[in-house]
Amino acid sequence: MAQTIKDKTPPHDDEMEQAVLGSLLADHEAVTTAIEMHLRSADFYSRANTRVYEAIMSLDDKRVRADIQSVVQELKQMGKLDEAGGASYVSSLTSIIPSSANVEYYAQMVKNYSLKRSLLKLASNIGINAYDESKEANEVLEEMQKDINRLMDERQIALARLIGDVLKETIDIISQVMKSKSPTTGIPSGFKDLDQLTAGFQSDEFIIIGARPSVGKTALALNIASNIAIHNKIPTAFFSLEMSQHALVQRIISSEANVKAHNLRTGFLSTSDFTGILDASAVIYESPLYIIDMPNGRISDIRTQARRMKSQQDVKIIFIDYLGLIEYDNKRMPMQRFEQISDISRSLKSLARELKIPIVVLCQLNRDAQFETPTLANLRDSGSIEQDADLVLFLHRPQPKSKKSKDEDAPVQPVDYIPTDLIIAKQRNGPTGVINLELVTKYAKFAPLAKGRTSENSA
Repeated sequence: MAQTIKDKTPPHDDEMEQAVLGSLLADHEAVTTAIEMHLRSADFYSRANTRVYEAIMSLDDKRVRADIQSVVQELKQMGKLDEAGGASYVSSLTSIIPSSANVEYYAQMVKNYSLKRSLLKLASNIGINAYDESKEANEVLEEMQKDINRLMDERQIALARLIGDVLKETIDIISQVMKSKSPTTGIPSGFKDLDQLTAGFQSDEFIIIGARPSVGKTALALNIASNIAIHNKIPTAFFSLEMSQHALVQRIISSEANVKAHNLRTGFLSTSDFTGILDASAVIYESPLYIIDMPNGRISDIRTQARRMKSQQDVKIIFIDYLGLIEYDNKRMPMQRFEQISDISRSLKSLARELKIPIVVLCQLNRDAQFETPTLANLRDSGSIEQDADLVLFLHRPQPKSKKSKDEDAPVQPVDYIPTDLIIAKQRNGPTGVINLELVTKYAKFAPLAKGRTSENSA
């Protein structure tokens, strides 16, 4: 009868574990090697070996050299000498190692077996969760991905590098930027003043575009996404949790063809309008812009789809409209909405680093920002958004000075241009500032503020 997995002893090697401990007792420099390799007490399978390693690390924290006598004494003080096999077992460890010079190899083997045990535990948990009727498959998948990412992060070793080596690479990067003669080192937004201050949207960045409702955050995001995908042919993904895919494409057509959005919706189009739509559509059709219509989208679905878009379409930037509509996965846990938003924000920040691309997320501001210039404190639902974001942009409409109308009962005339400030409220690696834009309302399109136009003379 074939032996099942549960009948097998978990992967480990007692001799390798003893070789590591013997090396640490024989050579104090080996302790530094173990620390640099992030060798943990949990990496040891044997309880006795775990306790001895804990004692050695405890002594190192106290700046005491580890040897047989000091380790035995430390284990006595910890009350764990018996668990460590007694003084005779500790004494036997130094006679096992061929050479302490091979401690890095021994430690790597111990970590390798530890990782295999962690994977087996993860596989077991996946099986248990898959049978749990209270959990959905996507929830199980998201938990599995989180656990795998956690294991990968734990196994990464931070290597110390001489500054001279890093300096050479940094000079090469600066040299390449000089040769390109372009101040934009990231993905260009298409707005010259914004790109000058940010050098473009950088890899790994978590970017927030915040505004009160109806100020134009979706319009701005679509403008930037169109500039990137349609005019620069850079693969771009746009996750829409609020507007339908057809409504989004109508906005893009209106902006690109300079046809009134209202006329597109109502069908009152002239022959020249329709010709312009067809011409713009030919260009839009060829662009690598991917629209993901995801009403009631959960964070697990967004992460899964984003990974797929990165691996299959090699998207270079992702937009999400908007943060407040993202559903939290684990609804069984009693959490306040601000706690859920905090977790979602951290998850998106982690995703940007994992995929090594900028992720731009739209966010509503609270009511305090309705008339006043917004600040980071106005980010709705969670202060962690402010901490997680690398770049925070706010859209704000300066309030015009009130003027008494000659005829207060006269009907309100439509406004063609609305001056709007694009505020760089936070930039982790660059300056803050204000960029003057205007919303061209008939096309739902942002443009640089026309010369001589102000909030006083636009209405």
